[in-house]
Amino acid sequence: MIIVCQSLLKNTKISGITLFPFILLKNQHDLRNKILINHEKIHLRQQAELLIIFFYIWYVLEYYCHFFKLKDSFLAYKSISFEREAYAMEDDLNYLAKRKYWSFWKYIVD
Repeated sequence: MIIVCQSLLKNTKISGITLFPFILLKNQHDLRNKILINHEKIHLRQQAELLIIFFYIWYVLEYYCHFFKLKDSFLAYKSISFEREAYAMEDDLNYLAKRKYWSFWKYIVD
């Protein structure tokens, strides 16, 4: 895993994004944000277990399913199973050590 601070996110609301195998952070000081880093590491694990490309396909499909249902881009984003798992477990800095394979599955909602 490589952490890169980029100005790519400068004009966005995004603090960090994971594009396997990189974690891109908006600000240099976010290198010390253990919760944000843990959130992004959870996404790295999700991407690896879905062989990267399937993660992105699933992510986009799930986003649009929620978007068409909820008519709200932020709520659609927060409803994605990968995000639900990452947000739910980001405070547990030991989560990845005990995380079971495909744990995001239990965060899938109708």
